[in-house]
Amino acid sequence: MPTAHVVSADTVHPRAFAWAGYALGFAMSGFFDGILLHQVLQWHHLLSGIERGALGDLRVQVMADGLFHALMYVIAAIGLWLLYRTREAFAIPHAPRRLLADFWIGFGVWHVVDAVLSHWITGIHRIRMDSPTPLLWDLIWLFLFGVIPVLVGIRMRRTGTAASPGAGPRGPGIAASWVAAILVGGALLGAALNLFPVRAAPNDSTTVVLRPGAAPSQLFAALEGTDARILWTDARGGVWVLTGAEAVDRLRLYRHGAMYVSGTMAPAGCSAWVR
Repeated sequence: MPTAHVVSADTVHPRAFAWAGYALGFAMSGFFDGILLHQVLQWHHLLSGIERGALGDLRVQVMADGLFHALMYVIAAIGLWLLYRTREAFAIPHAPRRLLADFWIGFGVWHVVDAVLSHWITGIHRIRMDSPTPLLWDLIWLFLFGVIPVLVGIRMRRTGTAASPGAGPRGPGIAASWVAAILVGGALLGAALNLFPVRAAPNDSTTVVLRPGAAPSQLFAALEGTDARILWTDARGGVWVLTGAEAVDRLRLYRHGAMYVSGTMAPAGCSAWVR
């Protein structure tokens, strides 16, 4: 009578399939951090711990956040490419569970890397920049979104390696649709949250960020003859917060040196906390 042969999960599931889960989890964790902490709650920027020099400029801080999100898009694209290449693996029993387990491991690893590298080694930011006990916030965030997801992923991998009696191969269609629905839903939710930050700016304010090298006199020329008034500007004259500028032609501002002009009803992201 032939003996049953148990095949390990690492042998059954392609290595690229596992890396697809790791990459997608890592990238989605970066988006979660960037959208929630940088834009919705606005607790910090990527470089909030640097207050002097060129990197302390608000324009550079916002640009660094944008480059960070661009990097997460690249990692997510790599994960999707690996997932497409190994899509036949969805026919293996428990493949969706394995993918989700690897996703949670990648999700947690991002927060571990961020805590060690960004919070403690380089100090470029902390979870709560305005807290008298930043280490406490770092540790709480690391435990909730770093340690716990990694442990959940490891446990899911260990408990999902053996196939259930009578379990047969599953078609890739249902599993792929399930993964795609999660990714699309998460992207749409993140976009919606980014449009409506918790700390909303006054409805009659407009934030204008000038291009590097643009002189404030160009902005004054664009506002000449309007009812716009200046509420605030940074020390370098690169960021201006205006009131009464609703009727000003946005294209006119861009022609006179503006790199970014916020809306008035739903200001997005970092422009909302400028007062």
